[in-house]
Amino acid sequence: MGRYFNTAQISIADRTFVQAERLAGQYFGLARGEWKEPRYDVKTLAFLEKHEVREEAFAHLCMYEYGRDPGPKDSERRFYRICLQDNRILDAVDRAHSFIRIAPLLLYIAAHELVHVIRFYRGEGNFDAPDDEKSGEEEKVHRITRNLLKPVTDADLNLVMDCFSDRHRLGGMMH
Repeated sequence: MGRYFNTAQISIADRTFVQAERLAGQYFGLARGEWKEPRYDVKTLAFLEKHEVREEAFAHLCMYEYGRDPGPKDSERRFYRICLQDNRILDAVDRAHSFIRIAPLLLYIAAHELVHVIRFYRGEGNFDAPDDEKSGEEEKVHRITRNLLKPVTDADLNLVMDCFSDRHRLGGMMH
C-alpha cells in the first residue's frame, strides 16, 4: 500500500506549484493570463488512475487530448496532468534523514514538470519522443529548471539541485 501526503504536505505542494508557476512564467516570459494555456492539473497519489502511477519517479506527466477535429492547433487540444508520486517523494525525504526537506524537493519537482508542460505545449519538446531522445530532453529540462530556480535558491534548494546533478541522482527521476 502506498504512502500518501497528509493535509500539511498537500498544502506545501499547493504552495510550491503556485511559486513554480510564477517562476516559470517569469523565466519563459508568460503573461499572467497565459497560464490558462497550457492546460494542466496536479494530482497526488490518492487521486491517480492506475496508469498514472509510476514506481520509478517522483512525478509522472500524462498528456490527454480532447475534442474531435485534429488540426493546426493540436497543442490547444492537449491537457497535461502532473501525477505526484507521494510515496516516492516521502521515501526520499525519509532516506535523506532530514537533509532533504519536502518543500524544496516539491518546488524542484513542480518547476521541472512545469518546464516540461511549457516545452511540450510550445512544441519545443516531443512528449512522444523515442526513449533514446528522452534523456536529452530530461537534461535540457534539468538545466532550465536550475536556471529558473536561481532567484529563489537557498541552502535547502541547493542541496536538492545537487542531488539532481549528473554526479548524484536522488532516488527518482521525473517525467
